[in-house]
Amino acid sequence: MRWRSGLVVALLSVLAALVGAPTSVRAQDEGLGASYVTPFPTGDVYQVAVIGDWLAEGVLDGLVELMGGDARLQIQRRRWPLMTLLRSEHVEDIREIEQRLKKETVNVAVVMLGVQDRTSIRTQSGKRAPVGSDEWKGTYVARVDKLMKVLKQASVAVYWVGLPVMRRADANEDAQVQNEVFRERAYLNGIKFIDSFAGFADEQGGYSAHGPDVTGKQRLLRDDDGIHFTEAGNRKLAYFVERELSRDLTQARNERSVPLAGSESEQARINPAKAAATQGVRGPQAADAGKAGQWGAAVVPAVPPAAAGSEQKAENSRIALKTIGAGGREEVLNIEIVRPAIPASIIAHVARRESPDKPSAMGDQIADQISSGLTVLSSITPASDGGGLAKAKMSPAQTPYFRVLVKGERPAPRKGRADDHSWPRFEEPAPAAAGAAEPPPASAVTPPPRPQSGRSTRPRG
Repeated sequence: MRWRSGLVVALLSVLAALVGAPTSVRAQDEGLGASYVTPFPTGDVYQVAVIGDWLAEGVLDGLVELMGGDARLQIQRRRWPLMTLLRSEHVEDIREIEQRLKKETVNVAVVMLGVQDRTSIRTQSGKRAPVGSDEWKGTYVARVDKLMKVLKQASVAVYWVGLPVMRRADANEDAQVQNEVFRERAYLNGIKFIDSFAGFADEQGGYSAHGPDVTGKQRLLRDDDGIHFTEAGNRKLAYFVERELSRDLTQARNERSVPLAGSESEQARINPAKAAATQGVRGPQAADAGKAGQWGAAVVPAVPPAAAGSEQKAENSRIALKTIGAGGREEVLNIEIVRPAIPASIIAHVARRESPDKPSAMGDQIADQISSGLTVLSSITPASDGGGLAKAKMSPAQTPYFRVLVKGERPAPRKGRADDHSWPRFEEPAPAAAGAAEPPPASAVTPPPRPQSGRSTRPRG
């Protein structure tokens, strides 16, 4: 009987885990919908807050300069301070952020910190754990998760900016360890990680104080300490955030144009003409429209042709099929094909051209293993040759990047290219051709054989 009771307890624990797992996943994903930022912010204006240390202060200055004139955004001019996650004051800072999110409306949060987290921590045994050790990573991961979940619970679209390349070698190694934690936890918590490390590195991946700014000119981007940025560097750092945010705002705007994407009040802000027509309905039609609106589908009366635009009207057609009946006689079966009406918004949504702000189509996938047993998928899309005809898609195992980067094969050099080390560099004419072009000198002509003594050279008769 004891083993039966143990089996029952084990089964109940498994069922509890299966029931509770979807709830936690659903709690992480709720509040953001299909687009990363909400398509319907309060007052149709997105409230943007910047959270972090002094590097976040530079991101705030760059965002104000790049996107301060955007009517869709209201950027808070004061940074929400959060200097560190490895000291005791971080508890009060996160609690203050949580309380502010309950009082204020924030749609977008840009987070950048970690410069003061490049320190060892004291473990429960009293020893110091250096940066990158298992004890240090366990503590840092837990505190990064706590901040991310506080922002996610408030339905905030988070853009977490990673640390840039550092001048000192030890500081640069610590920054890479922190970026691995930021990237992994952002992936698991469903937020966006913006990698700034490669954007400020030189061609060899090392530190460089100078580099191209947002206009492409070579400028001084880093301060003398090798950590912070100049004004041009802050603008470039904010440019990486502005690029991702602009794409998400464009996608959210397209989500607003999809019919029945929001409630009646939200749809009224998108299409005032249909809202006014719906309000003008009286009698049973108005009651039916109100009832249908409770279920997310409003009954809209017929719109005049001038307001309908390029929408496609409903059309019915019939076709006749000849079949053989049960008695062997030929019968005609009439089938009616009903084509529903297609609103103009649907036609515009399907036929619109691809915007430059919209991310390009996904290409071939490359899988790479990272820590904690995770797999990162990268996409490579080949550039178009402009010929207008799509090239035949080859097997992924035969593509050049797979053969070079994955299998480690050496590509065959082309004749005359820089990687062609053959010798001689150019082909020389063949000796036979050279001899046929010019006659041999007279001294080189072989004389006829001299007759031997006592023997005749005449042929025999």
